[in-house]
Amino acid sequence: MGFKKTSDTIAISFQVVETAPNTFVQEEIALQLDVLNNEIFVVLGVDLDVANPDAIAGVDTATRGSLTATTSTGVSNLSNSNCIATARDAIRAAGFVDGGVAFARAAETTPLGNVDYIALIATNNFFVQLLGSANLAAKSLEGRMWGYRAKADASTYAALVQSEVLSA
Repeated sequence: MGFKKTSDTIAISFQVVETAPNTFVQEEIALQLDVLNNEIFVVLGVDLDVANPDAIAGVDTATRGSLTATTSTGVSNLSNSNCIATARDAIRAAGFVDGGVAFARAAETTPLGNVDYIALIATNNFFVQLLGSANLAAKSLEGRMWGYRAKADASTYAALVQSEVLSA
């Protein structure tokens, strides 16, 4: 890969809130990259924190969120190559007379191991999605993404943009 770091590490914080309970929402976050100079964003880590689902006797509830490099019509998962991170909290209460049992599934932090970065964003923005399931109240997702700006050579930039756009 041909890119050169042009900034120190940057932390970008964001929040998205459902407009009504169990309603899909997506927020577009501008990176303000200099696309004329082949600027990309190198993602070092992501932390997603979804609101706890409601504990309702006899009802399975969940809160799911994702962060993607391209727009999405629903909460994405890691099988999508443009999905950078996901988070999910669920309460399984179907068949119980109480609030049920809580489960958390997260892929929202930097993977352990020796990796230089976890994703490259070549387009000028990223997207955060949120969807609750069977909750009585609207849910939220807060997060932070760490990374740095870099300048890519022309062929690398073209390949990254094409890959991002064609796999959307």
